[in-house]
Amino acid sequence: MAQIKDEKQYKAMMARIAQLFFETDENTPADDPRLQELDLLSALVEEYEKEHYPIEAPTLSETMNSRLSENKWTQKELASILGMTAPRLSAILSGKANPTYEQARTISTRLNIDPAIVLAL
Repeated sequence: MAQIKDEKQYKAMMARIAQLFFETDENTPADDPRLQELDLLSALVEEYEKEHYPIEAPTLSETMNSRLSENKWTQKELASILGMTAPRLSAILSGKANPTYEQARTISTRLNIDPAIVLAL
């Protein structure tokens, strides 16, 4: 399979993807050459981005702070939900401490956070 060799090719393909994106829509037949080209270029770009622009999984601290913000909870409220002290929660939220196994399980289940994130796997 072809590969994107450098940033110049990557940018050219991104420009072409943008053009094709606006030339096609959900009503475009699957056998339309523009849609096929869009699929091919998208696959090439995805492969290039995985190597050159990897997206790391969020940390537990980032994920928990996101949940805190999304739900408009105070740290005190979240500590109560998780059954831990506010200072302990603060240490986990700041990334200065890791949760115990039981705390990790509670965080995962009560906040619906992937166990791999909670356990930093």
